[in-house]
Amino acid sequence: MTAQLALGTYRCRAIPEAAVRAAASGAQWVDTAPNYATGQAQTLLAPALAAHPLLNVSTKTGYFTAATGTDAVNDGVLNQDQAAAGHSLAPDYVRWQTGRNREQLGRDRLDLVLLHNPERAHPGDRPALHRAVRDAFAVLEEEVAAGHVAAYGIATWAGLEEEAFTVGELFALAAEAAGGQHHLAAVQLPVNLVMMTPIVQALHGRGPLPAAVDAGLRVMASAPLYGGELPAMVDQELADFIRPGLTPAQACILAVASCPGVTNVLLAASGAPHWKEAADAVAQPSLTAAKLREITGVLASS
Repeated sequence: MTAQLALGTYRCRAIPEAAVRAAASGAQWVDTAPNYATGQAQTLLAPALAAHPLLNVSTKTGYFTAATGTDAVNDGVLNQDQAAAGHSLAPDYVRWQTGRNREQLGRDRLDLVLLHNPERAHPGDRPALHRAVRDAFAVLEEEVAAGHVAAYGIATWAGLEEEAFTVGELFALAAEAAGGQHHLAAVQLPVNLVMMTPIVQALHGRGPLPAAVDAGLRVMASAPLYGGELPAMVDQELADFIRPGLTPAQACILAVASCPGVTNVLLAASGAPHWKEAADAVAQPSLTAAKLREITGVLASS
């Protein structure tokens, strides 16, 4: 099956309008973070979430703006040095930020809270990183038990590709944090025709995507258009090779949506035409594994 389109709010210029449009089109998820839109993304989303209570929201804890860092210091959950780093997995901060996310989004219960680029916490020190992730997961398990969070996961840029952690290790850390049955439910990672490693690995039954499928995880593919740069890099000839009749942007999105294991493709489409173009792409039949192998082979040799 082709993955479903979801609204991503990183670099989304008109968040309230985009959220209403996504919900009206049948999208089931919107993804955000407390540091997006200079710290305003969650507040901007709140009215749309109130108007569409069935719209699921995933948000994050990890990165924060300078203003949020100051608030965290004033509330005693970070010290000055931690705040200056702009990123934290400290248990007190994770608990505090999760509560703040609920307030800003206007939701008593968050559908999904993701540790935001956890690899940033202890670069090059896997044991320390894993301890930090486990301790953050333990807080999120407490939030689940309290009814504040339905499930949690990680949103990473390079952590899985660089093997700072594997899906199996994340599962083990979640089980350790929970003392058994856990609520780790999702991973978010970049999947696109520039950062092709997850696609190539998946086509050979390796890497994080098949591991996520085996574990029953939701996989949210971020940066499907590589920050908006891909359509200019893909000419019409390549787009037609991927699927005749598609625009370059549609071809790139269909390739990601067809990747085995991907359940959602995050798109920060601010305008109605871009959202419709992407929605039409994911409505197409999936590309076959054989076709994806052809595409990645052509791109790898170009």
